[in-house]
Amino acid sequence: MTAEIICVGTELLLGDILNTNAQFLSRELADLGISVLHQHVIGDNPARLRELVTQAKSRSDLLIFSGGLGPTEDDLTKETVA
Repeated sequence: MTAEIICVGTELLLGDILNTNAQFLSRELADLGISVLHQHVIGDNPARLRELVTQAKSRSDLLIFSGGLGPTEDDLTKETVA
């Protein structure tokens, strides 16, 4: 099984927040025998996120999202991916 990790948030993209979630997720997936093919950091932009999801779906069995899931207006991951 193959996976991609997609971390959403302009604050991650600009380096305002350290992306420790991707490191943790990669390690845990490896322990489960799942190969992580790609890690992505993408800003809070629905069009770019949709494009990335379409590409990732075509090459990986599992997509894991981190960030962009909170209760604020700029958190768009759930709506965009759904």
